[in-house]
Amino acid sequence: MIRAWRRSQWGVDGIALIAMGTAILYEQALVAAVIALMLSGGQALEAYANGRAQSELERLIKRAPQRAWRYCGATLEEVAVQRVEKGDRLFVRSGEVVPADGIVVEGAAVLDESVLSGEAMPVYRARGETIRSGVVNAGAPFDLHVTAPSAESTYARIVRLSSEARQSRAPMARLADRYALAFVPLALIAAGLAWYVSGNHLRALAVLVVATPCPLLLAVPIAMVAGMSRAAHHGVLVKSGRSLETLAQVSQLFIDKTGTLTVGHVQVCDMETAGAWSPSTLLQWAASLAQGSSHVVAKAMVAQARSQQIRLDSPKDVVESAGAGMRGRVGNHDVAMGSLRYLVGEHSVESLWVRRLLSRVRHINAGCLFVMVDGELAGAVAYKDPLRIDTPRCIRRLRAAGVTRIVMLTGDVEERAHAIAEEAGIDEVRADLTPEQKLAAVVETSAKAPTLMIGDGINDAPALAAASVSLAVGYEQGVSAAQEAADVVLLDVHLDRIPDVLHIARDTRRIALQCVIAGMGLSFVAMLLAAMGWLVPLAGALVQEGIDVAVIVYALRALGPRRAQPVLATDMRDRLEREHAELAPILDRIHQAAETLGQATPARARHELADIVDLLGHSVIPHERNDDIQLYPDLARRMPGNDPLASLSQTHREIFRLCRLLDGMNVDGDDPSESATGEIQRLLVRLDTVLRLHLAQEDELFDSLSSPPLQHLASS
Repeated sequence: MIRAWRRSQWGVDGIALIAMGTAILYEQALVAAVIALMLSGGQALEAYANGRAQSELERLIKRAPQRAWRYCGATLEEVAVQRVEKGDRLFVRSGEVVPADGIVVEGAAVLDESVLSGEAMPVYRARGETIRSGVVNAGAPFDLHVTAPSAESTYARIVRLSSEARQSRAPMARLADRYALAFVPLALIAAGLAWYVSGNHLRALAVLVVATPCPLLLAVPIAMVAGMSRAAHHGVLVKSGRSLETLAQVSQLFIDKTGTLTVGHVQVCDMETAGAWSPSTLLQWAASLAQGSSHVVAKAMVAQARSQQIRLDSPKDVVESAGAGMRGRVGNHDVAMGSLRYLVGEHSVESLWVRRLLSRVRHINAGCLFVMVDGELAGAVAYKDPLRIDTPRCIRRLRAAGVTRIVMLTGDVEERAHAIAEEAGIDEVRADLTPEQKLAAVVETSAKAPTLMIGDGINDAPALAAASVSLAVGYEQGVSAAQEAADVVLLDVHLDRIPDVLHIARDTRRIALQCVIAGMGLSFVAMLLAAMGWLVPLAGALVQEGIDVAVIVYALRALGPRRAQPVLATDMRDRLEREHAELAPILDRIHQAAETLGQATPARARHELADIVDLLGHSVIPHERNDDIQLYPDLARRMPGNDPLASLSQTHREIFRLCRLLDGMNVDGDDPSESATGEIQRLLVRLDTVLRLHLAQEDELFDSLSSPPLQHLASS
């Protein structure tokens, strides 16, 4: 303390030194010993609390892999993880922590990803899938092709950010230190008055004893570090107590679009046929040809075909024109795909089908590649960067968490930005922005109110650095600039973690303030009792010790309740996603028939209806009945409320009714009349709409139930 005083660092612990000196002066050795015990006990509690509160961050650092098994020709050598480079092939043994980011090249991996995602169930990764460092091999050994050196791996970045997070203190904790400037003179004045009025020096000693405000110095930083630990346990790394406290006061939010609200890469969203071919056949030809290209859309087509378990042929004689299209031979067919100008020439006349398709593609904010087979236009592939499945839920929860203004900032074109904003539920959009314009928007708003900026790319880094508090989404390769600039980093792909960390920040700040009020209030009451002679010095020391323990234990509430387990395990969620993927070609078939049945001949309409009714009876209806009879009751038992899935179950009734009406129109095998064909088409349109909406609602529900929910603390 004397060394601190020489540096002009006066603290409230000085009262304890004065109290101990006074107690010894007046031969109250036991009181002095209790005060010393109180201080050392408080320090021990602080060490224990900080150790417990930082356990999540400590766990990340201690688990960092140190060694790796690398192939050297046909043999294995054990090397330090720092020597692992991009392109190396590693052998990951059972029970080992994966030392670097990479791709599974031999065998299938069964992984424990709980340290990064919080998911307790093992996750299966097939050959060719990407694995992040830091997860544990919970199955048989496998080979890994390294895609980033160890210093740039996911786990290395997490460890680096974790180390930074341990060094900071919140402004509220520094404010608690400054209370000493007012509290110490106040305590000395109170002790002097008690002595002057009573003439009893022991009353002054008792006042000094109970005036030692350890809760003020210990409880606030403990609460902040505990809140940071709780956030880390929920998949969010908060770099500092300052960031956590600022998050608690956020009322406005700026958010990037690509890679944040959307998945960040192209996916096939629709297949349109212009002739007699089915969407699955068209996808088979197009994806087979696409294997010969490295274009992002080509890769998306191949991935879509494989997800539907479509067998792909090896293309031959592939010729690609950069930015225009490609041609080749698939099986016995000449296949070409690309822009309409590339396929049919610059002076072609667009048909009614082409005009309608282009209009619809623009309306859904998608791109389009046309496909030609044996010289005839066969159809088209629509593709887009789709909205993350949990984005609308995240926006709804952010509003419920108290965020009053949500603005999308994007460099994308106005029309596309507004389409995504409409899907996500965002009502304010600023499009066509440069990084400098994003920065200016954030600076202007942050000067008026606490503002949160969320982004994922290098172009977001300036705005992230300028915001009151910023959050980087994802640990994908190439977004490290955003992670370094941000105050908070999302450790997994669940956007639900963003409203979770807002709730955690507000819980933590409320608990810290309660600790200040309770600790100081109880100390003042004890000082009053001591000044009136109702507390002798020894009793006062014991009372202050009790206040310390109570307030510090209360501060540990910021750690929060035990994290709840997800309702859906990963394997169950994956199974449900596969079932929905298997229904996708049937939905495409219904959609195609709903649009083209009016132009078909009566015989063609009859055959089309018979095929669709058969698909409904063998695939769609059994799937929905199984959901209604087995899945929904099982989920309802694990969810709050009397009948939480009533609305989804009611949608099943409508699907069954529409299927029954279509089946009724399929009787006798007669060709339908013109009016009957129109009615069939209207039923197909309605069935297509209801099925797509229903499956989208189920997908969002399953994603929500597979993410462990945040359990809130009581507001008292």
